[in-house]
Amino acid sequence: MKENVFFVSGIDTNVGKSYATGHIARMWMDEGYTVITQKLVQTGNHDVSEDIELHRKIMGMGFTADDVSKTTMPEIFSYPCSPHLAAKIDGRDIDFAHIERCTRLLSDKYDRVLLEGAGGLMVPLTEDLFTIDYIKRHDYRLIFVTSGKLGSINHTVLSLEAVKKRGIRVAMLAYNLHCDEKDSIIYDDTFDFIKGYVKLEFPEAELAVIPEITL
Repeated sequence: MKENVFFVSGIDTNVGKSYATGHIARMWMDEGYTVITQKLVQTGNHDVSEDIELHRKIMGMGFTADDVSKTTMPEIFSYPCSPHLAAKIDGRDIDFAHIERCTRLLSDKYDRVLLEGAGGLMVPLTEDLFTIDYIKRHDYRLIFVTSGKLGSINHTVLSLEAVKKRGIRVAMLAYNLHCDEKDSIIYDDTFDFIKGYVKLEFPEAELAVIPEITL
């Protein structure tokens, strides 16, 4: 896969990956790039990915032809759970070859592709394939989303230690302010701690702050 595909993951399911993905896409569009987002596997939906819908709202645009053709949402499952269980419930396997064809088509068409995963890095896609291993398999650069909610330091460091062990490249650490918890003392300290950790352990990674977003 080309170098223009960035995989978006985060510390857990509710860290705000979709908000961060939409914001980063809009930020890059404002810088003059052509940008598209793709959902690796969408669960808890029928026919249309709600995460892609949210991306487009934040990006300030409607559905593209690639959304209508489902190139950006190649695998949708009905039950809101991890992909391996959602596939089991719906009685069909995840078609990884189809996902990868779609990613390649988008990679050829746009300057940058943001490929959003489901949940965190250790979410199972199948019984023997974790999301983190899918990222490594395709040598995607990682955009990792965290926040200032209580527990984020632990979740962030554990996740990035696993990333470092596998030699995955971190392109960006996205610190999400669009979060329910608003304890400014914890938020500020968590930001400073994570900023220092990333600067030391992943000096090549960009640090981006995702603002609160009103739709």
